[in-house]
Amino acid sequence: MQYGLLVMGAPYSSAAPHSALRFAHQVIASGHRVAGVFFYRDGVHNASSLMTPPQDELNLREAWIDLHQTHGVMLDVCVAAALRRGLLDESEAKRHGKSVANLEAPFSLTGLGQLLTLQQQCDRLITFA
Repeated sequence: MQYGLLVMGAPYSSAAPHSALRFAHQVIASGHRVAGVFFYRDGVHNASSLMTPPQDELNLREAWIDLHQTHGVMLDVCVAAALRRGLLDESEAKRHGKSVANLEAPFSLTGLGQLLTLQQQCDRLITFA
């Protein structure tokens, strides 16, 4: 079975990202596949390269990157939600005249169309809000 995840909660202020990450690992351990994760609304903060949690806490951004590197899970970030919350990749930073970008690969800015594509590709789309 193939799953897609929609993460709408901000890291460290919502249990949604951590729950989604644990769910993804459990799905994979059960022999299924996670095709992708779509970060929407406050969930886009999971992709911020400026996030610096204390050393004794799980670094959720690094955990998402590890999931991508180990299992090939795509990490898509809603461009409209990201820009509204101050998350920009290099291209968007230049376009909007900003001096710094705080979103980088393997996270990718995409539109809501990518969420629809993920939903069509998967047997289940699970929302964590």
